[in-house]
Amino acid sequence: MKTKRMIMVTLGLFAFVFFTQCNKNETAVASQTVTSSTIKGSEAVASDLVLSKENGIENTQTILECVYNCLNALPVEEISPSEIEAISFVREEEYLAHDVYQALYGVFPIPVFNNISNSEMIHAYAMKVLLDKYNLPDPAENHQPGVFTNATIQQLYDDLVAFGLQSIENALIVGATVEDLDIHDLVTHLENDLDNQDLIFAFEQLYKGSRNHLRAFNAHLTFRNLDYTPQYITQELYDEIVSTGWEIGTGFCICECTTSVTNSNKVTD
Repeated sequence: MKTKRMIMVTLGLFAFVFFTQCNKNETAVASQTVTSSTIKGSEAVASDLVLSKENGIENTQTILECVYNCLNALPVEEISPSEIEAISFVREEEYLAHDVYQALYGVFPIPVFNNISNSEMIHAYAMKVLLDKYNLPDPAENHQPGVFTNATIQQLYDDLVAFGLQSIENALIVGATVEDLDIHDLVTHLENDLDNQDLIFAFEQLYKGSRNHLRAFNAHLTFRNLDYTPQYITQELYDEIVSTGWEIGTGFCICECTTSVTNSNKVTD
């Protein structure tokens, strides 16, 4: 599956952009354009505002403490090889998303890239908490932007950034592609690899976050009259996600955990 990703990204990224036109009379077209542009623009702005509110810098420390407290409050269970592999892979995969978005934000400074990159750091930290909890090595220790120990992830980063930097349209397609891939992998892990309560809870929160991220990128693509065809998840799941409403809140901070661990010194990158 992971080898196939590199082929799919290389061959598939260039087949997404389709512009729609209609043959109505000039007056009708002008009227429709103003109306649809206003709606599409408001959806894109709204998604950016929600992301900024939920994952802004001022909220990050609080969320990280929630992640630490919640995951450590859940029981330590025997961990399987497939669970270890899943945590380790997703740890770097979340850094992949963060680093790609930061690279794109440096050239195309629209809020969606920066806001979602903040969220990806929280997701990466959740995996770090689990690695530490089970005394597992961290594949992203001393992580440097754009540098990964997993060769598949490294190739994905190189391909995605190279494509995304070509234009703002490509950059947004890359955003949707990353979330498409994340969702596919998270669902696969949840369905096939995970049994421990803390792992399942963490991966479910990442899945919810990725659904919101996909909605945000879809709003920006729609605003520019661009269509995205999913490469990893089914079209049915993609349509279901982007057609449903925003899922508010971070489950890590509202989880039913009763731990008293509050030492902020426990929170590390």
